[in-house]
Amino acid sequence: MKIKDVETKNNFFLAPMAGFTECVFRSICAEAGAGMVETEMVSAKGLVYKNENTVDLLRHGKEATTVQLFGSEPDILAQAVTFKELSSFALIDLNMGCPVPKVASVGAGCVLMKDLKLASSLISAVKLHTSKPVSVKCRLGWDRQSINVLDFAKMCEDSGADILCVHGRTREQMYSGHTNWDMIARVKQTISIPVVGNGDITTQEQAKQAIAKYGVDGVMIGRGALGNPWIFSALSNTQFNYSKKDIILSHYSRVKDIWGERFTVPFMRKHLVYYLKNAGIPRKIRAEMVLISEYDELISKLNELLKNL
Repeated sequence: MKIKDVETKNNFFLAPMAGFTECVFRSICAEAGAGMVETEMVSAKGLVYKNENTVDLLRHGKEATTVQLFGSEPDILAQAVTFKELSSFALIDLNMGCPVPKVASVGAGCVLMKDLKLASSLISAVKLHTSKPVSVKCRLGWDRQSINVLDFAKMCEDSGADILCVHGRTREQMYSGHTNWDMIARVKQTISIPVVGNGDITTQEQAKQAIAKYGVDGVMIGRGALGNPWIFSALSNTQFNYSKKDIILSHYSRVKDIWGERFTVPFMRKHLVYYLKNAGIPRKIRAEMVLISEYDELISKLNELLKNL
């Protein structure tokens, strides 16, 4: 897919997920064939004021990566995109779709869909201060009484956005119910910039069908990739001949190399549940494995448990 002057490897992207898509998992998915990967949400204000945790979210490897920013102040976003910490990223993404209250409470995320004038000023400010492609992520609207994604999409295009990613739920739905792919298709018919659809894509068949049936330029895969980076190799025909054991142990090792053993064991529990479920490990054994608190003991038991996988 061509996004301004950036050519992605393919049109199957890893969706950003808070707490999951840290730099190691993003790198693994990129190696598996994901066309683009994206950071967790980075506070523009935290970046401007040099918050240590914010800067740590910007860590990434050699893969083409989109940095995902959130904020509600044009001048702050304009400053943030000029920082050297963002120089190695391929795209700038403005999150205007996050539904969580702590983001909405600062006037960012999906709450911006209620103020198209402010949202437009944020896009324009970023476009004035970076030559990188700028994407916008949104939902269908705040709630079912105020679905305004078609007007919002046109505003994004008119304000200079280079690509739009639409999660086919309202903010009211959070992550419940079903994605409205028919509305995502209408967005694609309304604007001329690329449109990427997001929501309820858990298999390669669903990903291919979304593009074929709804005409979107690409899809984002979130929960369908957890414990299963191989979904990208299947979709992109990428050679990724690593066993489940190889990838799980590599993920642990690479996280440990960056953040140390004390961080790795509790942090990786959520990933481990998905990996083991994908590997067909029974629920009882999965529950036992996530209770292990010592790194060496856990790795030893994983080697034994996964020796034939």
